[in-house]
Amino acid sequence: MSPREYDESDVRVRPGRGSRPRTKNRPDHADAHDAMVVTVDRGRWGCALDHDPDRLVTAMRARELGRTPIVVGDDVGIVGDVSGKQDTLARIVRRGERRTVLRRTADDTDPTERVVVANADQLLMVVALADPPPRTGLVQRALIAAYAGGLEPILCLTKTDLAPPEPFAAEFADLDLTVTTAGRDDPLDAVAPLLAGKITVLLGHSGVGKSTLVNRLVPEADRATGEVTDMGRGRHTSTQSVALPLSVGGWVIDTPGIRSFGLAHIEPDDVMLAFSDLAEAINDCPRGCGHMGPPADPECALDMLTGPAAVRVAAARRLLAALREGH
Repeated sequence: MSPREYDESDVRVRPGRGSRPRTKNRPDHADAHDAMVVTVDRGRWGCALDHDPDRLVTAMRARELGRTPIVVGDDVGIVGDVSGKQDTLARIVRRGERRTVLRRTADDTDPTERVVVANADQLLMVVALADPPPRTGLVQRALIAAYAGGLEPILCLTKTDLAPPEPFAAEFADLDLTVTTAGRDDPLDAVAPLLAGKITVLLGHSGVGKSTLVNRLVPEADRATGEVTDMGRGRHTSTQSVALPLSVGGWVIDTPGIRSFGLAHIEPDDVMLAFSDLAEAINDCPRGCGHMGPPADPECALDMLTGPAAVRVAAARRLLAALREGH
């Protein structure tokens, strides 16, 4: 008897979970719609299609994005039901490259960065001149975060009926910082043009009048306002960041009132690189220079600068001192 010849029909394979070949290829979602994230709430993101505030869509994060963080201001691509009708849900399938970021940590010992807002053009630091009293430290820290994140800082002073703005504004005169006022009874003629056509994030302690300012800029926003307690501490009246459209074009992003602004992620060079006239000079500093000058940094190249540049060095070093106090 001749030996039997076998072929593939004799092979029996039990279908199992691993029998279907898997692929790492993912759809490129070429048909995804461009949108800007305007709200974040418990795993749902509100998105404005093509930055149009009248075309709002609610979306979830697609599985392929994993735990990719998505914050207000992010540019995203979304697919699925983009009608914006009630109870519909689209999917965020990609997050665009961030042009700027406003980061903070819980405190200066916390290594975990938290991106507060992405892609903002400006940081409007809202500070009350009284009740609660202004704090130089917060402004310095917010300035550092703005410089390091690529945002243009603006100082906005409120409650001008309680104290004159000039003394506090003078503390930042050497930084070429834009300063404006927005007291309750002040017209917004000076503030509104600074915000037109820009994405501006507002930052400030609770009780400084930030939500009141937002309500004046965007009357339909109806953000809750709170009274300042007898101890001078404001109640938190905004619990989530939200982007609101301006009638003159652009967006304002209201953020919750803050009590601390950690900068554990910031290095001295990050601060100095924000000063175009000083950034080149630090190339001649020794490795590890903190740019504080003698006695801490006796060979700092910034000490060789004279004239107006030396004035800027002194102003920049005040910021570095504020950074060092927390580390």
